[in-house]
Amino acid sequence: MATTIPGQYVDIRLWTRPETVEPEAMRQLRNITSLPWTFKHVAVMPDVHYGKGATVGSVIAMRDAVSPAAVGVDIGCGMTAVRTSLRAADLPDDLGRLRTRLEAAVPVGFGAHKATAFTGRDAGDWDRFWRTFDDLTPAVKGQADRALHQMGTLGGGNHFIEVCLDTDEAVWVMLHSGSRGIGNLLAQHHIEVARRLAHNAALPDPDLAVFLAHTPQMAAYRHDLFWAQDYARRNRAVMLRLVCDVLRKQFHGVSFAEAISCHHNYVAEETHFGEEVLVTRKGAIRAGRGDLGIIPGSMGTGSYIVRGLGNPDSFESASHGAGRRMSRTKARKQFTAADLAAQTAGVECRKDAGVVDEIPAAYKDINQVIADQSDLVEVVTQLKQVICIKG
Repeated sequence: MATTIPGQYVDIRLWTRPETVEPEAMRQLRNITSLPWTFKHVAVMPDVHYGKGATVGSVIAMRDAVSPAAVGVDIGCGMTAVRTSLRAADLPDDLGRLRTRLEAAVPVGFGAHKATAFTGRDAGDWDRFWRTFDDLTPAVKGQADRALHQMGTLGGGNHFIEVCLDTDEAVWVMLHSGSRGIGNLLAQHHIEVARRLAHNAALPDPDLAVFLAHTPQMAAYRHDLFWAQDYARRNRAVMLRLVCDVLRKQFHGVSFAEAISCHHNYVAEETHFGEEVLVTRKGAIRAGRGDLGIIPGSMGTGSYIVRGLGNPDSFESASHGAGRRMSRTKARKQFTAADLAAQTAGVECRKDAGVVDEIPAAYKDINQVIADQSDLVEVVTQLKQVICIKG
């Protein structure tokens, strides 16, 4: 159940204990309540933590306005998961070879495909989608080739591809990625445009600058935003197909259920409390009644498949993951590669200094995060990774 804290124009509703929220994050939340466009209240998920401009783990509904920094620079970032017909016993004893094959199929980090990765097997009107690239802001002119070859790639940071087992020992594939370099460029451009607008001059935080409805700047942002969200969705779909192709080659006759997919950094036009609003979820998934969603933990702790309960007070939302409890810099200072190896025992994954900032101890307890939102989602199944690929 949520705790209510008074804000300036609207309240803050927290699905976690207030004392667990960093002072910097609480200050950001109070700043959001001071925006005159913020509607009803700010919904704060149990994975809340400090972010640029807006807090990660926040759901913000606005009337006739939207803040691009409240989406973040990885527009459309989200999750996809699919249950396979494989069982735990079908997996090879040497998971390292399977991990190598998966890494060869999907470029990670700053990598890109040498040739385009999508094919006629990937659903969607790809010709129409790429033709609309020329309609994006001129600020990304010249980036089409890069965007084309990054389609179907993972990226770095907290993005991952995993092979998991559920509580019935069925094998799942799960991945986490977004709109890659092109989404980042589009977001940064529009955040800077918003900061320069006169109506944003007196904001408590320049990064909370908004676009207003019925303005050219809002129209341009919405156009580019929805394109980038589509790019992110397609990116995950292509990656999933590439990963499943690896499994098809290794495991004869393997089949796949219908995929579950959800954004967790995005904007949607929705109706809440009887009003049409623009809902920004930054580190939150839609959890309308019956909606299937994915809430991942860290690279050593596992994840959850959930079903939304449609709680109106959260704007029908839930958390996007465990949420960080310490910064990447602090994690690198506090932990070693040996600590990472110990905390990811039994998982086939990188265990070097390059991913120490992703160590499980840098994240909140995923089981507690799920418990804190029992009125937002119900658990369908719990997953535990046996392979985790990071950029």
